[in-house]
Amino acid sequence: MGTFSLWHWLVVLLIVVLVFGTKKLKNIGSDLGGAVKGFKDGVRDGTAEADAAAQPPVGQVAGSTPAAADRSTIDVEARRKS
Repeated sequence: MGTFSLWHWLVVLLIVVLVFGTKKLKNIGSDLGGAVKGFKDGVRDGTAEADAAAQPPVGQVAGSTPAAADRSTIDVEARRKS
């Protein structure tokens, strides 16, 4: 009673194919695969950018920030209304 047997899963698969059709299931599978690939690429790019941001450029002191970055920073607390 706890787990389903192979025959139960085959019946469920047959019902899903009959309800959705093979073409729609193929489209869902390719969309899901594309989303997973995009997520993995985003995570990989995010770690590469974080590694690059951790090292200061040549000739720049690690603690200093350019004046342009200070002007473009938005303080979240300042934007909230009292």
